[in-house]
Amino acid sequence: MSDPGIGLGFWRLAAADPEALAVVDPDGSELTRGELVGRANAIGRVLRECGLQRGDRVVGVLANESWALALVLACQQVGSYFVPVNTSLTTAEVSYIIGDADPVAVVASAAYADTLRSAADGAGFPAERRFAFGAEPGLRDLTAELWGVATGPLEDRSPGSYLGYTSGTTGRPKGVLRRLAEGDPDDVFAAGAAWQLGMFGIQPLDDGVHLVTSPLSHTAVSGLAVTSLHYGHAIVLMARFDAERMLELVQEHAVTTTHMVPTQLHRLLRLPDDVRAAYDVSSMRNLVHGAGPCPASVKRAMIDWFGPVVWEYYGATEAAGTVIASAEWLERPGSVGRPQPGAEVRVLDADGAEVPAGVSGVVYLRMGAHAFEYRGDEDKTRSTRHGDFVTVGDLGHLDEAGYLFLLGRTAEVIVSGGVNIYPAEVEAALLEHPDVQDAGVIGLPDPEWGESVCAVVQVSSGSPLTEDVSSAAAELTAFLGDRVARYKLPRRFQVVAELPRGANGKLRKHLLPDLVRETT
Repeated sequence: MSDPGIGLGFWRLAAADPEALAVVDPDGSELTRGELVGRANAIGRVLRECGLQRGDRVVGVLANESWALALVLACQQVGSYFVPVNTSLTTAEVSYIIGDADPVAVVASAAYADTLRSAADGAGFPAERRFAFGAEPGLRDLTAELWGVATGPLEDRSPGSYLGYTSGTTGRPKGVLRRLAEGDPDDVFAAGAAWQLGMFGIQPLDDGVHLVTSPLSHTAVSGLAVTSLHYGHAIVLMARFDAERMLELVQEHAVTTTHMVPTQLHRLLRLPDDVRAAYDVSSMRNLVHGAGPCPASVKRAMIDWFGPVVWEYYGATEAAGTVIASAEWLERPGSVGRPQPGAEVRVLDADGAEVPAGVSGVVYLRMGAHAFEYRGDEDKTRSTRHGDFVTVGDLGHLDEAGYLFLLGRTAEVIVSGGVNIYPAEVEAALLEHPDVQDAGVIGLPDPEWGESVCAVVQVSSGSPLTEDVSSAAAELTAFLGDRVARYKLPRRFQVVAELPRGANGKLRKHLLPDLVRETT
């Protein structure tokens, strides 16, 4: 069988058809492959002028714009690690990442220029290596500096990679560092595209259009977008997620693939029936979701609406995990699938022994050729490993056929009266309520029970649940009564304007206790 990666790779595709559409920016402006590759080549030369060598880092605090994609493509062919920074982080957190990554250059979109400037000041980062895509005080205008820089193919091309920082939901984020690949960047990223997109049944060079609904500061979002370029697909960028606008773009551009998080799926389903029916979404071939647990009712409703094109994956920055198609999921509701190609999943007990099918334990993923280290933290690197396997602390079990079912994270399990309660189960039940837009469940200290269950919820504008906390608690408790066991019922409910989610859609649970205290 011939190599599916032959002929792929963005730089190769751009040379073959420079007039093909590459990117549609949020304002509707379009960029061809030739224009995008020219920007990437010129940026690569500027980075080398800053002293960049193979293995160096480049930090980006970026909005969803074509310039961000050009920066990633530049790093991918100059042997650099690109470090995407979650745009929801505080200035202090960004400063920490800059200091920890020790980059050759830092780059910001105009919207985040102030954040980058303050963070770079805090890290003591040299002013001459701070850039922005545009004229911003205290930062070099990278777009202006590209004038006169050669846009032709770079010399001595070498494949780069991502240095992704963990979400930092329970502490300081850690950089996940992998060895750089060797060889021609086109071949390296073509092979990666064939593996990553192929597992979802996505085909190359088929007039595909990929819609970016989430911030490119999320490694998975940026990775899938750039991988789609290497696969010969065009990219449509949303500045920020809006449920109806997403449907408009699917219809307008005949979108074939997208990556979403469960919160976005939930908001799509909350649109009025007439709004949902007004848009043609039949072009969608592969709607991929991940980055958090998806309630079964939400998943089933999305399949009913879009058809059997919904794919789910489970994994981590640290290692590949599982994947599941719609038909498989309908046979095993709640599963996150079987191992991705080349991956392996095990469930181990507290002693590191593998448990039988149906028995819960800690989920471990095989690192294989993708071995990594937490940059600057040997102790954490060792503590998460068991031989060639690594865990991020998730709990779950495998069934007899090897399908994985998740329970939650070890750090998030609530122990009340000596009984384990998994927040994801209660959150999924809460999201079935028609007025609940978002939910987070945590344990609060309790002198009698050890911990008590607390639900922090975001509700629809104008909902009666916002009028009185006592009545809201009574209604939600009654609603949950036939959905979860009595001992899992929240003893406290807190209604907030918005839950603190990161740019990647993940709930920053360590911030929820403060929201509860602020309203006490």
